[in-house]
Amino acid sequence: MQTYLLIAAALLYAVCALLPSPRGSLISAVTAGAWLLHGAALWLDMMAPGSVRIGFALMISAALWISVAAYWIENRNFALDGLRRLVMPCAAAAALLPAVFPGSVLLLEGRAPAFGWHIAVAILAYSTLTIAAFHAVLMALQETRLHARNPKAGWLATALDQLPALLTMEKLLFRLIWIGFVLLSLTVLSGIVFSEQLFGTVLKWDHKSVFALLSWFLFAALLAGRRWRGWRGKTALRFTLAGFATLVLAYVGSRFVLEVILHRGLA
Repeated sequence: MQTYLLIAAALLYAVCALLPSPRGSLISAVTAGAWLLHGAALWLDMMAPGSVRIGFALMISAALWISVAAYWIENRNFALDGLRRLVMPCAAAAALLPAVFPGSVLLLEGRAPAFGWHIAVAILAYSTLTIAAFHAVLMALQETRLHARNPKAGWLATALDQLPALLTMEKLLFRLIWIGFVLLSLTVLSGIVFSEQLFGTVLKWDHKSVFALLSWFLFAALLAGRRWRGWRGKTALRFTLAGFATLVLAYVGSRFVLEVILHRGLA
């Protein structure tokens, strides 16, 4: 069932990417349909009585699912048609990933009730900050194109030209970072408060905890620098990508190595 829903969502995402810009109402309807199918498939795939399925493919798929929602909401306030042409193909590919790499099932029996919420908030934090990193990359490409002496034409160039001004993109970036930082803070806090119940120790100093805390400090420094030092432009992009990279090392990257390269389950 979940596989058919994921395939249907991927096809609708692909259709949405190809629709011409003047078909705004149709684009919005197709986006909503694809997003609902994608969300239903993720829920059915991840949640089961007494267990939860996790894995790098599910995390990436969830990140793009939230990315589509962010695009759909912000598109009502800003002209983001160029973003649609970049997000939708990625969402189509990400929607199919869980069918290829299903991840591992984690039993919740005997664990603290807070464990499920800890996992849910962590997924939201990873997903939101993934979108912020993708947004930062787009801004870097957009700025490079603006300063190019002989900008080349092409599909990517056309999509970049249709993005909002860099100042508007920067406002959207920091909005995403603030949301992701709050969710990451809740993830770290719940991991500390419930660590003894969740992991059997006061604080488990494994690579996940270390990299998650490092990512938190990087995003905290960025937001503090933005507030008191007016950080923006390349400085903001570097901190965003550095914070995201450490977050990837904390979970998604390690899960990819375990599941795909080493063919191992939960660790």
